[in-house]
Amino acid sequence: MSKLKSIRNVVGFVLSGLVAIIVGCFMLRGTMHLWDNQDKKNQTKDNKE
Repeated sequence: MSKLKSIRNVVGFVLSGLVAIIVGCFMLRGTMHLWDNQDKKNQTKDNKE
């Protein structure tokens, strides 16, 4: 019985780690996208001046 519990704990740990990595990738991607948009806005302001 304790063997099943430890296997379940390991599987839960691995799954939660994968979810954390996936969520982190999406957050990084969104942040990079925001930075790219800011650069484009700054370039258009510089070109107007």
